[in-house]
Amino acid sequence: MNRPSFPIIRHIGLNGLLVTFADTLTEPSNRAALAFREAVEHASLAGVEETSTSLASAFVRFDPLRLPHVRLEDALQALLDERDWYDAPLPGGRRLWQVPTVYGTDLAPQLAEAAEVAGVSPEQAIAELSSTRVRVLTIGFAPGQPYIGPLGETWNIPRQSGLTPRVPEGALVVAIRQFVLFTAPAPTGWRHVGQTAFRCYRPGAEQPFALTPGDEMLFVPVSSAELERIQNRNTSGDGGALIEEIPS
Repeated sequence: MNRPSFPIIRHIGLNGLLVTFADTLTEPSNRAALAFREAVEHASLAGVEETSTSLASAFVRFDPLRLPHVRLEDALQALLDERDWYDAPLPGGRRLWQVPTVYGTDLAPQLAEAAEVAGVSPEQAIAELSSTRVRVLTIGFAPGQPYIGPLGETWNIPRQSGLTPRVPEGALVVAIRQFVLFTAPAPTGWRHVGQTAFRCYRPGAEQPFALTPGDEMLFVPVSSAELERIQNRNTSGDGGALIEEIPS
């Protein structure tokens, strides 16, 4: 069976085109998706109504009455031919978020289990997870909820075979070399290793989604007492995070 040659352009329904850079997540394929989406935005093609990214693809929604499929597909192919998107600079305006995080304890009770599956001690797990600077790869599943990574090969661990009935808002969970930071209480098949006071979704804010694909994050270890102090004094939803602009 012939595998597709990437990047490829696919038709999605009557008004969408999907530009896919790989069939699996890698750092270069995510970089390409983020950079290409920004290029489509800057091209300001009349008839394009929305763009977004997944882990390794960029999606373009358009009005086919104003912009025929063939014309948009030609424009996207011309953009693809301009450069090697797998080595493109990441979009500008990105931020680094350093988020206070409790690892383990009764607030994040599956750290030890995740460490055992990864083949490291809980102490090594905390050291690795808290020192790895990771990227917001995409937003999905729930409003504002980020998939974040990639983590090191140690953390290429599978999801659980069953479900955790509920993790709280701000839960940091791990599997398949990624973090997910939960935007609302929900069941999950990922292991709950850290707890934050960070709110990804802020309905009353000017920008309801706190994070943007391409942002970077560090989950800095703090004590349970310190997290409680943050929760008691913080009303903005940033969970005590330090935020800085990443130079272009």
